[in-house]
Amino acid sequence: MTDFLFVGAGGFIGAAARYGVMLGAARLLGQTAFPWGVLAANVLGSLLIGALAGLAETRQLFGASARLFLFVGALGGFTTFSAITNDTLTLLRGGAYVSAAGNILLSVALGLAAVAAGYAAARAAA
Repeated sequence: MTDFLFVGAGGFIGAAARYGVMLGAARLLGQTAFPWGVLAANVLGSLLIGALAGLAETRQLFGASARLFLFVGALGGFTTFSAITNDTLTLLRGGAYVSAAGNILLSVALGLAAVAAGYAAARAAA
């Protein structure tokens, strides 16, 4: 149960931070058709998860609870894209190039298909 609290607390912080980045991008760039705030959150989240994963590996930082709070909660709430990119880097570092490419392609393609299916189902039900 404690693990869920670590993830939930981190998720709250990450989601609130993502919203702040999105508001900041809109304030800086104005309202545009391109989702600059989401892009900024995805890139920043990927940078952060890479830096923290590097520190965790090279300096043996972060216990199990801290990893749940940071990686699953805070960064997962900030952007799940960072988890996809971190998992893909792990696959690449392990020499699993086909799995890495599959992770990227399947995540994007199936995610897009799922969004389209959910949207179509909601429109059909309305």
